[in-house]
Amino acid sequence: MNAPARKIEVVSFGCRLNLVESEAMRVAAERAGTGDAILVNTCAVTADSVRQARQTIRRLRRENPHARIVVSGCAVETERARFAAMTEIDALLGNAQKTDPAAWRALDAGALAFEPVAGARRAQALEARAVEGHTRAFLAVQNGCDHRCTFCIIPYGRGPSRSLPAGAVVDAARRLVDAGHKDVVLTGVDLTSWGADLPGRPTLGRLVRQILRHAPRLQRLRLSSLDCIEADDELMRALAEEERLAPHLHLSLQAGDDLVLKRMKRRHLRADAVRFCAEARRLRPDIVFGADLIAGFPTETDAMFENTLRLVEDCGVTHIHAFPFSPRPGTPAARMPQVERAVVKARALRLREQGERRLAAHLSAQVGRTIDVLAERGGCGRAHDFTLVATPGVEPGALFRATVAGHDGAKLILGNSAAQ
Repeated sequence: MNAPARKIEVVSFGCRLNLVESEAMRVAAERAGTGDAILVNTCAVTADSVRQARQTIRRLRRENPHARIVVSGCAVETERARFAAMTEIDALLGNAQKTDPAAWRALDAGALAFEPVAGARRAQALEARAVEGHTRAFLAVQNGCDHRCTFCIIPYGRGPSRSLPAGAVVDAARRLVDAGHKDVVLTGVDLTSWGADLPGRPTLGRLVRQILRHAPRLQRLRLSSLDCIEADDELMRALAEEERLAPHLHLSLQAGDDLVLKRMKRRHLRADAVRFCAEARRLRPDIVFGADLIAGFPTETDAMFENTLRLVEDCGVTHIHAFPFSPRPGTPAARMPQVERAVVKARALRLREQGERRLAAHLSAQVGRTIDVLAERGGCGRAHDFTLVATPGVEPGALFRATVAGHDGAKLILGNSAAQ
């Protein structure tokens, strides 16, 4: 009689890369033969992210008094002493260790020492499989960051920039296609820096071309968050020439005022962002932009914030991820003169409201058009340009063409459709 399967539960916070790594953690723990355990993969991007992780760990312990709780992620890297002091946690794993089956075996044997990610020099090839709950497959091709934006704690949680070699990326993409995935998303901490640490310093554009050439059955290739100032010429040509490269870019803009951008230690100015978006739209007229924007950065005046609001219009951003500034201990921005929290929250709300208006206008412009949709779980799917679409009753993973009949302010509503 076979022994019952050991249960591995994963709780993930934060970015898409964390989602990929959380699934890789599960695989690594299963391969190591780890017994019943709860794995928590934390995020450190804001103070609230850390607070939520700590609250969740306490809740998990209350609900599972006898479970083994293992915690990893960026918050553990940046605030290790704080997490080590939590009696609810049985073990901590470094970011460079968490997806390594050997590390899990050593942990199970009681012989694992915590290794900070700052010493990592090579990107790990993660198990190429879909993130649980998603039809799209996420493929991590880069990790870490060599930049030091004054507001950001992530380089301290992720270590130096490390790229997965192109051959390994292509092999992983092929495995995902062979497993039935039609849509693959390339992810990383600083995706446009991919290749800078590899022999010959290949570019992200070259990688995109190789994936599309060597995985001909892949129907959609997407890119996660980009730094516009690092987008290479080959990537721009691919955007214009490769129909399977999705016409959607999520940009790390952060602000629309030059003085704020300089104090953030960003590498672009407002004009660079506007020029990039205009060129991308010239090359790919159907492109849709998303953007990360921070409200209430230290020293930000009303006039500076208005410049950020205008940047949304000047760049034609459709999807806004608005973040109220969160001072992270140890970063230069935390020592700058702070904006009152009520003002920060009010500005973030204005950004979100502007995002709602921009999205509603985009959705209205789609009515009457025929679009290709990939159905996902939960009765929704994504158009080629990443627009959310209601797909009630459609099997997850189905790719089909349909006419847009309307929208509800958040997603498109379809008329007639025919699954492919």
